Amino acid sequence: MNSTTKYKFQGNPNARPKSAHPDSPQTPEPYIAPDELIQAVNLAIYLRRPLLLEGEAGCGKTRLARAVAYELGLPFYRWDVRSTSKSQEGLYHYDAILRLHDVQIQQLETLDKSDQSRNPSNPKYYRKLGALGKAFVLKSCPAVVLIDEIDKADIDFPNDLLAVLDEPWEFTIPETREKVQADYPPIVMITSNKEKGNLPAPFLRRCLYYFVEFPSQERLKEIVAIHYQMQHITAPASELVETATERFIQVRQEGGLFKLPGTSEFLDWLKALQTFEKTPYKAEKLAKEKRLPYRELLFKLRADWQNYAV
Repeated sequence: MNSTTKYKFQGNPNARPKSAHPDSPQTPEPYIAPDELIQAVNLAIYLRRPLLLEGEAGCGKTRLARAVAYELGLPFYRWDVRSTSKSQEGLYHYDAILRLHDVQIQQLETLDKSDQSRNPSNPKYYRKLGALGKAFVLKSCPAVVLIDEIDKADIDFPNDLLAVLDEPWEFTIPETREKVQADYPPIVMITSNKEKGNLPAPFLRRCLYYFVEFPSQERLKEIVAIHYQMQHITAPASELVETATERFIQVRQEGGLFKLPGTSEFLDWLKALQTFEKTPYKAEKLAKEKRLPYRELLFKLRADWQNYAV
């Protein structure tokens, strides 16, 4: 099995190789990772362990995987977990009903010529690989796989993944009699919001763990700078950025909110302050008034929205 240890994340999108994989993200991710998080990512790559990321919504957990894939020039596959998700879905899906349909159509000798490349005698035409499955069949490099919000699924779901995310890094597809073994174990990042409590102990023992803190006011300003730099557009005036970040952090720290706004809401809000009207919102006015302009961009619940109406 080939090694993935030659890949090292630096937190620098400019380090992206020229010969990136076609499935690698095509646009840079404006992500500023602290040194400890960079180290955690590289430990996960070195040890071939999933990296479990926890933290409040909007702190940047899901964007990290894309940032890693972009910088390293590696394929990026995302698996959004739902309450009904099963571990097999991340590996493959087999459409037995479609195959039966094609058999019946073929027997009637009315099979559309455009569908003749899908031969019902070959079951491989009816299996579709999931995010992990796509990563396992790569022959030239590892992929970065994001398993997003794992705690939404059934409590057995995390443990069901353990047999796959470990030596010998393989799974079977009974319907096609295929045995799939990864030449390059994927770089797996898993996010959790603890919606259903703690994850199972065996699963936690397998993972590396990192708690993603929400950005401080200074780091939030750094995120703004790199966001506008990568978008190749003029950033708001420093006074507006300073006042907006200060008000935003103050709103989060005042307490009483049912759902705290995240980084993406802040960037949308700052954009509106800068460009929604013909002239940018005045920093002095934003600092003095209690009522927040464009509060519909920050708050997603009525009680929070009404709290800053006056």
